[in-house]
Amino acid sequence: MRNTFDFTPLFRSGIGFDRMLNALESASRVETVDNWPPYDIAKKGEDDYRITMAVAGFSQDELDITQEHNMLMVSGQKPAEDNAEYLHHGIAERAFRR
Repeated sequence: MRNTFDFTPLFRSGIGFDRMLNALESASRVETVDNWPPYDIAKKGEDDYRITMAVAGFSQDELDITQEHNMLMVSGQKPAEDNAEYLHHGIAERAFRR
């Protein structure tokens, strides 16, 4: 468990250092946003968009595209493969939902 440091006492004695103290406070925040897999959204026309996702190692039948609450959701799930013997395994095969 990570505790954040309270910079409030420093603000009283740090007149003139507001920007620096705000930068320190922002840098101390840890965000746990999962940004995998990466994706691009390209506007092709007035109402025409193309979404490209980097999902190396997933076949088309292992991906699921749905609409939920006016949002497009893409998820991927790989079946467990126990019989493969890898010399190097560098392609992520973790499940995702984005």
